[in-house]
Amino acid sequence: RTCAMPRQSKRKRGKAAEAEVAEPAAAVSPAKRSRVDVEDAAPPPEPDAAVAKEEATVDVVVDAPAAGTSDGGGGAAPDGDAAPAAAEDAVEDEDEEAAGGGSAVTEMDKEHMSRNCPYLDTINRNVLDFDFEKLCSVTMSNQNVYACLVTGKYFQGRGPGTHAYTHSLMTGNHVFLNLHTLKFYCLPDNYEIIDSSLEDIRAYLQPKFAPDAIERVESGTARSRALDGRTYLPGVVGLNNIKANDYVNVVVQILCRVKPFRNFFLVEKNYEGVKDPLVCTFGELMRKICNPRNFKSHVSPHEFLQAVANASKRRFKLTEQRDPFDFLSWLLNALHIRLKPVYKKTIVHTLFRGTLEIITRKLPPSEKDDIDHDIDSPEYEEKKAASPFLILPLDVPPAPLFNEETNLIPQVPLYEIFNKFDGATEKEYKTHQDLFVKKFQITKLPQYLIVQIKRFTKNTFFTEKNPTVVNFPVRNLMLKDFVPPRDDDDSLYKYDLVANIVHEGLPEAGKGTYSAHVLHRGTKQWFDTQDLHVDDVLPQMITLSTSYIQIWERQPDTAEELQAMKQAREDAQKAEVGAAVPVVETAGPPAPTSMEM
Repeated sequence: RTCAMPRQSKRKRGKAAEAEVAEPAAAVSPAKRSRVDVEDAAPPPEPDAAVAKEEATVDVVVDAPAAGTSDGGGGAAPDGDAAPAAAEDAVEDEDEEAAGGGSAVTEMDKEHMSRNCPYLDTINRNVLDFDFEKLCSVTMSNQNVYACLVTGKYFQGRGPGTHAYTHSLMTGNHVFLNLHTLKFYCLPDNYEIIDSSLEDIRAYLQPKFAPDAIERVESGTARSRALDGRTYLPGVVGLNNIKANDYVNVVVQILCRVKPFRNFFLVEKNYEGVKDPLVCTFGELMRKICNPRNFKSHVSPHEFLQAVANASKRRFKLTEQRDPFDFLSWLLNALHIRLKPVYKKTIVHTLFRGTLEIITRKLPPSEKDDIDHDIDSPEYEEKKAASPFLILPLDVPPAPLFNEETNLIPQVPLYEIFNKFDGATEKEYKTHQDLFVKKFQITKLPQYLIVQIKRFTKNTFFTEKNPTVVNFPVRNLMLKDFVPPRDDDDSLYKYDLVANIVHEGLPEAGKGTYSAHVLHRGTKQWFDTQDLHVDDVLPQMITLSTSYIQIWERQPDTAEELQAMKQAREDAQKAEVGAAVPVVETAGPPAPTSMEM
């Protein structure tokens, strides 16, 4: 193309030429007026033709400013001006204006190349990984970050002088993706790429779920295939253990099996008013786990772990193994607190919150002293208090100290350790000075019941683990006996197991491992998930494991079950009425004598 001067300079030059042409005409004397009039009738002189040619040149070169400029001017900008321009591109997305003067491609050419980019075949989907933080690999900034779709690296900006622009010039990689706007660009030509073949990358970065797609997560049976040829079931994928975050992985896996809880976070609109990183990264992790268009058969929870570490003030870190019970308790309360400003009753309390009635009675001191204690005083009366709960702790009987048969593992039924909450079983609690007896009564069971089987006890020196196996059914756990009966309630409180956390190994931190058994409703198959490994498991093997945390889902009662319960309640009432009516003995006729017989 013809290299021309800037528009403003050429206009000034054209005006100057017109002035030069006008000045001789103004200097003509009246005596020579007739000769000038005759010359005006002649063909246009050469200077006028030169000016017209110059103006034509200006019109042609307007759309192609000189290379290396951003305002259409010729020459390179000074170094002092280039640095502020690059810094501005790093903070704000003003690359359109910054890069507009650096390209020699016309708008018509850009429109054509946006639809027919010649560099799409250079994209390498095998190196793309959007699970980590979106930070520039040079400046470590999260503002205006682009991903190179050839190398998988992140760079900042796309205007001249930015790191993405420089990377494109130095390596010859041209296709970039804005990680915030989800737009594709070709650098250094700086035009947007519009092509339907790139939708799979956009779906991999930020998956979206329509109502029918959400339903398929729970009921679907089709497996998806990753780029390496491995197949996976959306919703049941491995989670990367970066160092010691297996306690986080198992909690995420079991919460993903709670259908309403998972579906709430699959729709980003449900919490769009919450800008907290913990909520946003947890929802993004849920969507990645359930994404049927993943490039890999596993997901790395790196961004969620960073948000957890910041929100918990470094209490839960990926470099140190912690108790999943502590993390689950903290996570549910943290999500509830952050969602509460938007929802009057959050999804956490709707699904997991139940209530207990705690009956406390203080015992008089057993030591013999001179003080007379009146056991009838109000101090020793029973006191009742209602207490909500999200996780129900169950005490395991202590294992025997001496076992004659070394291969014998103690076992206890789940119903037996549930007796703690029947309202009659008493348990002693000792403080520094006083001794109390407490009884617990379940007054309301939630839709999803989380129970903790307390296996670990800590003392001054070490942590002990109770190896007792708790026997439990996988389906139809009846808890009606632990809820006070009501005339308007005939429910059986029937629960099915949906998730189970297991601890294997020594109880000290870092010496044991956590895994999770999860149920996929669509295939009716149980899976054993331990970090990246996902394997099938039989339901019979789940009941033999050293279970630690369980999630039970309440099942609706059938019409036959409700009718049977109603009939049983009516029969019980009739029996009580019959037992309350006194029996009156009446004297019968006298027995006949032998003479009468």
